Amino acid sequence: MIIPFDALEPDTLTRLIEDFVTRDGTDNGDETPLQTRVLRVRQALAKGQAFIVFDGESQQCQLLAKHDVPRELLAGL
Repeated sequence: MIIPFDALEPDTLTRLIEDFVTRDGTDNGDETPLQTRVLRVRQALAKGQAFIVFDGESQQCQLLAKHDVPRELLAGL
């Protein structure tokens, strides 16, 4: 299920994005400040280049680039 980013409380969205951009393996030596990385993800969400996907089975949310989102989830948009 795709969760509209603007349906989340601003603080919740920020924490979700911060968790995503600070996970092990996501920085790849990138020294970009946290605020900049968070802003980039927010912009990608606003432009429809990334989506918040909730998996009911695992009860977890993921941030995925549009090309990684299953087509059946995008069909309803």
